[in-house]
Amino acid sequence: MTPFRQSTALARIAPSPTIAMSQLARDLKARGRDVISLSAGEPDFDTPDHVKEAAIEAIRRGETKYTAVDGIAALKSAVAAKFKRDNNLDFAVSQISVAPGGKAIIYNAIIASMNEGDEAIIPAPYWVSYPDIVELAGGRPVIVKTRDEDGFLLKPQILEQAITPKTKWLIFNSPSNPTGAAYDKAALRALADVLMKHPQVMILTDDIYEHILYDGRTFSTIAEVEPGLIDRTLTVNGASKAYAMTGWRIGYAGGPQPLIAAMAKIMSQSTTNACSISQWAAVAALNGDHSFLAERNAAFVARRDRVVSMLNDAQGIACRKPDGAFYVFPSCAGAIGKTAPSGKRIETDEEFALELLEAEGVAVVFGAAFGLSPYFRISYAASMEELEEACRRIQRFCAALSG
Repeated sequence: MTPFRQSTALARIAPSPTIAMSQLARDLKARGRDVISLSAGEPDFDTPDHVKEAAIEAIRRGETKYTAVDGIAALKSAVAAKFKRDNNLDFAVSQISVAPGGKAIIYNAIIASMNEGDEAIIPAPYWVSYPDIVELAGGRPVIVKTRDEDGFLLKPQILEQAITPKTKWLIFNSPSNPTGAAYDKAALRALADVLMKHPQVMILTDDIYEHILYDGRTFSTIAEVEPGLIDRTLTVNGASKAYAMTGWRIGYAGGPQPLIAAMAKIMSQSTTNACSISQWAAVAALNGDHSFLAERNAAFVARRDRVVSMLNDAQGIACRKPDGAFYVFPSCAGAIGKTAPSGKRIETDEEFALELLEAEGVAVVFGAAFGLSPYFRISYAASMEELEEACRRIQRFCAALSG
């Protein structure tokens, strides 16, 4: 018998539900099932050629050694230039952190800053990892539910009510995973007005979907809208979504120098640097041509509109049109309490998702994983053919529900 016992910190969290659903779909496929997986948050486009070429050149130059813990100078400079160019934010190189993915950036920041009993306000629905990272740090996630009728946006009066003397962080994501909701300048201004009254609260804004925004919307970030917050805001971003570089594992952030230094200290005893080759590829991504984004966003818009239309034609499903990212977050309230073809009565959105997978081979992620029920998330980072077939199967599944 092994003497292993998991730590009390690990016991506070669960495996990522999005990864779990994707793995379940892969397992079913391996057993010969016809499965359409719409559970992963990953662009289906390829990394741009000029980025891949930069990586190849870096290998040929021998850029294969350890780098500075939190990023090479060239990439930190490219990140600082990106923040100035795109967001009107001025950061010194010492205020930039680069890590193996956006998740690592968030993890480092929370672990470096939170103590037992500290609170982090997290609007729901949220990206699945935010509360668990806070829990690992010994903090307490304060989950504040948003409303469909408010576009899934945190309202200033709700934020005000959630802040206590123990509040250390506000963590939010725009455009959002899982809803695709995006905060415009006015919405950010309203939140900033509240935060300016509470100087103990730091802000972590996850802007990873910044460039995936639709219908003529202009992206804004909170420290840009209210410069008075810049000394307590960590502006997080990365290469994964806009540049289809999920596997390259590059996240970055700009923020207060003491926090950035503390995050580097965490990395010095954990991951150390992000992959050296990936860092040089990210330099090319940030400094290079961005014209491909418009074409890819146009494809996302066409997919979004088709998926929203087809889901709204399914019995018991209601789907809001998202502002950005590549997810829809439809309500399945009309299916709750009904009986699936298997004979099982559906009581929760998790049961809805599992019955859908079993009956029709469509993998989605249930809303409870993101802190809000009864909903489910679909990623439309897939071909139009796959999406239409998946939506037909969802329509068929919903039509087969009884009761």
